[in-house]
Amino acid sequence: MVSKHDPAETRRAVEAVKDWILAPENTERPARGLLANAVRRTVRAVEAELPGHTVELRVPPFVAIQCVEGPRHTRGTPPNVVEMDPQTWLRVATGQVSFEDALHAGKIDASGSRAAEITQALPVISF
Repeated sequence: MVSKHDPAETRRAVEAVKDWILAPENTERPARGLLANAVRRTVRAVEAELPGHTVELRVPPFVAIQCVEGPRHTRGTPPNVVEMDPQTWLRVATGQVSFEDALHAGKIDASGSRAAEITQALPVISF
């Protein structure tokens, strides 16, 4: 599990899957370990930039974190949840597609009045 945010390691992890992020239809899906590392590191970067417990960001099956300063959620489903698949997350995290465009395309499930606040930390890494 990635516990600390290291920008250099995050960039290396994303670079390892860059071709798939840029052209997923023309590139073989990366090995699970490479994909998991890139997803976890970029999500942890959001957690480091937007500490808190108001929004839950989920990228199954690899990671879920709480972020954004505000009221702490402790029971049941959080009121502010953002969830997407790894490919969508990495495209959003690298600025290949905007959060808003992916949301409108149905690639992101977002609920709660503060869910979109994660965009304050996007893109995590730009190409």
